[in-house]
Amino acid sequence: MTTLYLCHPASLDHDTPPGHPERADRIRVIERVLEDERFAALVREQAPLADLAVAGLAHPENYVAAIAAVAPDEGLVGIDSDTVMSPGSLEAARRALGAAVRAVDEVMGGRVANAFAAMRPPGHHAERERAMGFCLFNTAAVAARHARKHHGAARVALVDWDVHHGNGSQDIFWDDPSVLYASTHQMPLFPGTGAASERGEHDTIVNVPLHAGDDGDTFREAFVHGVLPRLDAFRPDLIVISAGFDAHWRDPLANLKLTEADFAWATREVMEIAERHCGGRVVSLLEGGYDLIGLSKSVAAHVETLMGR
Repeated sequence: MTTLYLCHPASLDHDTPPGHPERADRIRVIERVLEDERFAALVREQAPLADLAVAGLAHPENYVAAIAAVAPDEGLVGIDSDTVMSPGSLEAARRALGAAVRAVDEVMGGRVANAFAAMRPPGHHAERERAMGFCLFNTAAVAARHARKHHGAARVALVDWDVHHGNGSQDIFWDDPSVLYASTHQMPLFPGTGAASERGEHDTIVNVPLHAGDDGDTFREAFVHGVLPRLDAFRPDLIVISAGFDAHWRDPLANLKLTEADFAWATREVMEIAERHCGGRVVSLLEGGYDLIGLSKSVAAHVETLMGR
């Protein structure tokens, strides 16, 4: 099973203030762990630089232009209390968009079985017209819309197991029947959305909230009963994973108790549904994960599973 791994040094140039959890070291530890010989078979590519117009698949033109306009030449500019831009942020965000599009192209074109992109800033909190939660552009939403527009995918499923609810993805796909958005996440927790009653205009929003202290067994039960049946019934032509690893027990920003084995299990379950309905086509995009040990171990388990190991 051929897995594409996309990264780029520009991810390191998106600077955040000292002590900020979304930092360049997240990418460094991922790169380090994926240098291990067990990952020698990965197809490795650097993320291309996307034109900013690509962000228009998920965001209005005026929003995209506004984000570009506030990118500083020096120092840091605050977008909100925890979302910032530095001189390297705009290229990093464009490379993240490029990685998402490239991953979809390669997977939908049948040149690789699946793909994982380790890029930052993350994306799933970015709403149609609002940057927040460390996120500028919603790369997972762009990936789903790119598959629809350029590869004829009739239905795309977006599975989000980040510990924080992907309010941005929910906002973008609220009234889009062609995309199923399914999320497990801790509640109550930032950003405050994600109740089970939030179902979208076409019942294609699936929220499965978890509670502080829930462990891998509870997560797996929620996934089996709340996410997988809806995913299976949707019969997607592509599955995009918003792969956050901050539900790991070591993570400082939340209180779930998952281990790397739980992420491997969830990856395998999603892959099985992809095999049934869309030739195994899966694109995984890094979201959260802020303890460096927990992140590196979880990514390793996730990518090993994508590789069929």
